[in-house]
Amino acid sequence: MQQTKWGPKSGPIAGLGIAGVVMAIGCVTVVTDAPGRILSGIAAVWLLAFAIGSWRSRPRLAITGDGLVYRGWFRAQTLSRPDITLIRITEFRRIGRKTRLLEIETAEDRLIVLSRWDLGTDPLDVLDALTEAGFADR
Repeated sequence: MQQTKWGPKSGPIAGLGIAGVVMAIGCVTVVTDAPGRILSGIAAVWLLAFAIGSWRSRPRLAITGDGLVYRGWFRAQTLSRPDITLIRITEFRRIGRKTRLLEIETAEDRLIVLSRWDLGTDPLDVLDALTEAGFADR
């Protein structure tokens, strides 16, 4: 049975949330200078916002009976087969590592780019599942 839902894993999201809370507590109790307090406060808010947004957007990509559902931080979008013009993997080297991204182009000239963090697995495995479901051509 092929996987049909992909999203960020729970553990790393919880880790980000905990790090944000710890940083916020440290900002209030440990940091004594105003610039340091402002910078650590901004970092804590950013970590918490990213953790909440990542949790809220789960599953990030899902195959349903209506089509392919892409969920962002604020809304979900259903893409039917005719709406999708191209699904491909973009691969490049960065800082000595090979990075893969799943790109979905729509008929409305919109580009959706999903990383390993967004999918919770290798984008190549997701492309294989989408190809098997009839969304992508090899």
